[in-house]
Amino acid sequence: MGDGDPMNAGGQKDLLVRVDDQTFSDMIETRDGPAFVMFQSAGCPHCRTITPYIREYADEFAGRVLFATLEVGQNPRVVERFGIRSTPTFKFFCKGKPVQELVGAVYPAIIKRQIEEFLLYGNECAANSTEIDYEVSGYA
Repeated sequence: MGDGDPMNAGGQKDLLVRVDDQTFSDMIETRDGPAFVMFQSAGCPHCRTITPYIREYADEFAGRVLFATLEVGQNPRVVERFGIRSTPTFKFFCKGKPVQELVGAVYPAIIKRQIEEFLLYGNECAANSTEIDYEVSGYA
């Protein structure tokens, strides 16, 4: 689930899981239900600011959406596969497919609204999208 204490400041179980290059596929891509991943970096001030809101949403939407974080500096494989160029980047996955993303200093209210809409329309979006083969490289 992640390193360190899995309890948050309130003494409750932390529902915001950490994923990495080794666990990303099992936790996100093979998941049947929706997932929200925040790609973050240690030096990102907005990442630190937004994390308490993401934890709150993980609690609020528990059982309906998996919330995860991925440290970009330690996980180059996933970062390259999904073209992450800045932090924070927020990606929504449905049935293992990336279906939506937000990049940069996004207001927490916008993220929450996107999660609510994602829950309404995410399955439809995933069913009507073409899967991308991320194992193909554009470099010769």
